[in-house]
Amino acid sequence: MTRAFVFPGQGSQAVGMGRELADAYPTARATFEEVDEALGQHLSRIIFDGPESELTLTANAQPALMAVSMAAVRVLEEKAGASLAEMGRFAAGHSLGEYTALAATGALDLGETARLLRTRGDAMQAAVPVGEGAMAAIMGLDMDTVRAVTEEAAQGEVCAPANDNAPGQIVVSGHAAAVQRAVALAKERGAKRAVELSVSAPFHCRLMQPAAERMAAALDGVAIRTPALPVVANVSAEPVSDPATIRRNLIDQVTAPVRWRESMLALRERGVDSLVELGAGKVLSGLARRIDRGLQATAIGAPADIDAFLGG
Repeated sequence: MTRAFVFPGQGSQAVGMGRELADAYPTARATFEEVDEALGQHLSRIIFDGPESELTLTANAQPALMAVSMAAVRVLEEKAGASLAEMGRFAAGHSLGEYTALAATGALDLGETARLLRTRGDAMQAAVPVGEGAMAAIMGLDMDTVRAVTEEAAQGEVCAPANDNAPGQIVVSGHAAAVQRAVALAKERGAKRAVELSVSAPFHCRLMQPAAERMAAALDGVAIRTPALPVVANVSAEPVSDPATIRRNLIDQVTAPVRWRESMLALRERGVDSLVELGAGKVLSGLARRIDRGLQATAIGAPADIDAFLGG
């Protein structure tokens, strides 16, 4: 069995996530405390107790999801008596999850990752005034058709694929009016479903350029080490270990589409047949089955999941 570890992105958050890990394991509690200290905020209280309106704020959701994933990573490594690098071959993360993958493989420090994700969340929120941008999920059309739809819908505005999540599940992003036109066109072209998403900003498109510039400045002073496992980059769908390339990819990632479907197929080409999703929810496990039936996926977000994984 050839294993890769994957880390969820925004949308997987839920009030109470990670609480069972924190209650059961001092290692998990220490992880949340380290993130709280790095941010100068009791983020763990919002994670465990809400309110949901606070947790779903982009600037909170991004470091919060990373914290839950890292708590799971550290407990798993402790109980297994082995590092992720000893248990798997690759790592990957969806959007903000790429930062988590880099922290989990030792390329970034935990506190530094929390601060970077806080900056990233703030920057992405501030890049476009509320109401000017939008995102929509389009189901049942292939990428070539969706790309044609967004080009036709743009009409001088920004509209482009933002997340290629799985076959027939693509998210588009851009100016609100252009995204609305894309939804209507997608339905005309036979989409099973096309619906605007409840998001606070149009992520992963050219409108995020101000956020990319802020991330370039933030990453400039951060030490990035060679990860213990190659991390599949969202922007290229290729495994990367070179710190300079990782830095450039994290900047480009803000405005570029998340090539998740291609990333998982790249892992399959390299012999991966088992995915372990570490953190909140089971979104990536669900996508894995849609991308390739040969991918077995396991989600680990609670003590019972770790025990089951380790055969306990």
